[in-house]
Amino acid sequence: MSDNSQIRFGAATGVGSLPGQDAREAVKTVTGTFEDFPFLPELPARGPGADMIGRTAGMLVELYARVEPSGWRLGDRPGRDTKRARSWLREDLDALEEFTQGYEGPLKVQVVGPWTLAAALELRNGEAVLSDAGACRDLAASLAEGLREHLAEVARRIPGATLVLQLDEPSLTAVLRGQVRTASGYRTHRASDRQVVEAALRDVAGVHGDGPVVVHSCAPDVPFALLRRAGVDGVSFDFSLLTERDDEVIGEAVEGGTRLFAGVVPSAGGPLSDPAGSVSGVRTLWRRLGLHPGLLTDAVTVTPACGLAGASPEYARRALAHCVRAARSLADNPE
Repeated sequence: MSDNSQIRFGAATGVGSLPGQDAREAVKTVTGTFEDFPFLPELPARGPGADMIGRTAGMLVELYARVEPSGWRLGDRPGRDTKRARSWLREDLDALEEFTQGYEGPLKVQVVGPWTLAAALELRNGEAVLSDAGACRDLAASLAEGLREHLAEVARRIPGATLVLQLDEPSLTAVLRGQVRTASGYRTHRASDRQVVEAALRDVAGVHGDGPVVVHSCAPDVPFALLRRAGVDGVSFDFSLLTERDDEVIGEAVEGGTRLFAGVVPSAGGPLSDPAGSVSGVRTLWRRLGLHPGLLTDAVTVTPACGLAGASPEYARRALAHCVRAARSLADNPE
């Protein structure tokens, strides 16, 4: 994690997932749209192992997961599901390398963070890893090691890029509040200790050394203050879920140098407003907080509200291009 004043993020980027099954086509779209802040797309439509949980499970070191009817479950040895996940990731990296020849600048890669992974992966008894504090520690350590290898591989393939690590944590709020259901569905797991949660996030993010780390969640009530204490450089969120209750913590984050990845473009399809309209809420928030308009482009990256896997390919392309236009509108007219 880094000195924020030295980080150069792009003005717009995507969240992670896209529709379709063609890695080259997805990377071509991303690199063509976000010339100064591309990302490694995820294509969950290909099936188990290409979904965000399976993809990250395939990166784990000395822990292996397989698909059961109830979801991903840890097992003793790498099976075909692990091999498939790793094969698809190699295919995606090959495509990324092809379309980023000579690229210099920020490049974002996404993996599932330790707490959403602990809520989604099952132990052998069918309960979530989240139910066992020791298993949570082992999982975070395995993820950190796998992540170190993954980042080194991406850096080797695209040496001019400044890698931005995004930890996807859509279940983080549910973990903190004790809202993750047990296998039976009748109870919920106990709320996790906030200090333990923060420490695991800090440890996993710390694998990236001085590189920038962003945490993404498109769930309500993203714990901005906890994430800042964990040392992340940016928070990616669904802007439509903010309320005035969040003003103080957002203002503190911006003044502390935290980058806001503002998800202002709908991810589910439907008509898009004009680019200026998409970022009008960001301008309103800035005025309400009494922040200087000149800070906007230094503090905000425009993104879709969440991943675009559920959208049509045509809408996904339009939404990504719309992010670029909305970011330009924000830069041209911050008032």
